[in-house]
Amino acid sequence: MRKKSILVTGCSSGIGAYCARALQSEGWQVIASARQPEDLDRLRADGIEAHYLDYTDAQSISGFFEKAMDATRGHCDALFNNGGYGQVGAVEDLPLEALREQFEANVFGWHQLTRLVLPVMRAQGHGRIVQCSSILGLVPMRYRGAYNASKHALEGLSVTLALELEGSGIHVSLIEPGAIESRFRANALVRFHRTIDIENSIHRQNYEAQLRRLDQSEASPRRRPGPEAVHKVLRHALTARRPRYHYPVTREAKLGVIARRLLPARLFYPWLAKQD
Repeated sequence: MRKKSILVTGCSSGIGAYCARALQSEGWQVIASARQPEDLDRLRADGIEAHYLDYTDAQSISGFFEKAMDATRGHCDALFNNGGYGQVGAVEDLPLEALREQFEANVFGWHQLTRLVLPVMRAQGHGRIVQCSSILGLVPMRYRGAYNASKHALEGLSVTLALELEGSGIHVSLIEPGAIESRFRANALVRFHRTIDIENSIHRQNYEAQLRRLDQSEASPRRRPGPEAVHKVLRHALTARRPRYHYPVTREAKLGVIARRLLPARLFYPWLAKQD
């Protein structure tokens, strides 16, 4: 009997790496992706088929898909779009190129891979597409404008796709985590220093205060949920007869969804403006 196959992207660390290994142990045929050779080697050492994919490189996306189809003999039961990064910085400090790059990595590359798997799933008459979004795709935060916007775009695109696929046997779900223990914040910090002119920004004092708080939290870290929290809902999205459209993950994400639903805008947005 053929194993169910799933394409999992962004498997260098964190959510993607954990979920790829967990799904493999649960009997899935996992085709994983990462960008760095050493990360690909670690995945392969654990018996996972892994290939290079960079969401900002259209040729690498099509190449990854072709290799995946060779490995699965043309089947694709599920796609877990994951990976990307978070561009930090006030909206007025964002260089246009930084905003473009954020959308290439967090929206356009995902869209390309999704469009490649859809004809395969339509031919099978079934499939699951799971997008690893963020609570910031529903509840924005200050100084995360590029990332907020990319996840809002992903939410809108994915929900529309779900509506258009109604009755096809293909289901689309969005996972919306809050803060998860991973390298995400460290990677975001590197890009922040690379792209934002902190010294000449009107937001300089706010940036410096946030950086100090980040240093303090790293010195005495608050325990965040691990990637296993995302795997738990991913498994439901992949196997439930009627998967949910939205899966908020972590207490803060669920509270954000509730606050957005219950509070009027005149209270909700000022509350958000005080959050960091």
